Amino acid sequence: MNFIGFHTETTSTRLLGLVFPERRSFLKITLSILLVAFSGVLAGCSASNTTDEHSFPMASMHEMPADVQSAPVTVQQAYQFAVANPEVLQQLPCYCGCGAVGHKSNYACYISGVDESGAVAFDAHALGCSICVDITQDAMRLLDQGKSVPEIRAYVDDTYAKFGPSNMP
Repeated sequence: MNFIGFHTETTSTRLLGLVFPERRSFLKITLSILLVAFSGVLAGCSASNTTDEHSFPMASMHEMPADVQSAPVTVQQAYQFAVANPEVLQQLPCYCGCGAVGHKSNYACYISGVDESGAVAFDAHALGCSICVDITQDAMRLLDQGKSVPEIRAYVDDTYAKFGPSNMP
């Protein structure tokens, strides 16, 4: 409105009114675009394969088979940890009953072997076993808290023995 009380429209206001008949739709579209742009920036900042958040190394997701890459994040992390930290998981038992299929440690739930050239052969068992993954996630958490492997082993034994027999003596 101008000072006399007549409504005046600018060309841009009229054009905006033609494209977006309701101002609310313009506002919704603008906010949606900003939200998508902002979430993309946040995703770019948080997506990394570095070990900055852990006190131990993690293998790259690029080294993982397609089944692992499409698995839930906790499973992906467990496989990454297994590849990069065999000395830890080879000392920890699993209590899911996988000893019956020849697994001798929690490590065997993820890795079936490593050849002379260092190529890893993956075991798909942990893709569908929450006990295996939970044990590994606990080991990761406890390592970050500064616990030793024997302390982690004691925790695993105390926590998981109720689920089945250990696959380690």
